[in-house]
Amino acid sequence: MDRARVLEVLAQADATAELPRMGGMARADGVVIASADHWAFAARDGSIRQGSMPQPPEVLRRVPLVRGLIRLFSALAPLFRGAGVAGRGERLLLVGALLAPLSLIFLPQSASLPLGIGTAVVLLAWMLRGRTLFLHGAEHRAIAAAEERRLVASWNAEAKPSRFAPRCGTNFAALVVPVSVLFSRIWPVAPALYTPFAVSLLSLALTMELWQLVQTSRSRVAHVFLLPGLGLQRLTTREPSDEETQLALTAVAAVLARELS
Repeated sequence: MDRARVLEVLAQADATAELPRMGGMARADGVVIASADHWAFAARDGSIRQGSMPQPPEVLRRVPLVRGLIRLFSALAPLFRGAGVAGRGERLLLVGALLAPLSLIFLPQSASLPLGIGTAVVLLAWMLRGRTLFLHGAEHRAIAAAEERRLVASWNAEAKPSRFAPRCGTNFAALVVPVSVLFSRIWPVAPALYTPFAVSLLSLALTMELWQLVQTSRSRVAHVFLLPGLGLQRLTTREPSDEETQLALTAVAAVLARELS
């Protein structure tokens, strides 16, 4: 998309009453923006990659706990679907990091602890590389601009919506840790080989349900659950440059061009 087309789509979106809900993902080399149906990746080299989000059966998307896990894993679709955003080597790294906790079931404590720490370090290094933190802030700003209908103003740096977002995955991560600890303590079944895996899976599903409930609630008390994640975003985001905000807005425009056509 050239600059003129991007601004055309952003202006159209600013004048549209209802826009699809969007989320995103920051990378060292660009920004991913996704709606329920489409995703787009605007890279720092000027290229744009696009694709469709997976559409699980409607019946599964209505089942409590299951729908949360589906939503969670669907968020990774831009990394793995088709040409995707991530290269083959990065995909293997991410799969290995995601599956590493499962191996803890079969390892003694002396080996599982170093592996757990090593996995966390690898994921943290991957998340913090390059300009990721700045582009993370740009991603949040671009999505907020869409929700506030200030897309064109944000492109022109006349408006600077917040770089902090209530739907950020950081908020989810801040919730899943205490939920996992609590769940492991009240697990009603006698410990077995599958217990760590079951606790982790159910903790993720339960946290996603809680996260969605908090986001849709109008109660100020419910929003208290978002405060740890919003505070953590002061570490996981940085104030983006105008050019980085425009990069994220380009990804937003690519998604909205398909949604509004």
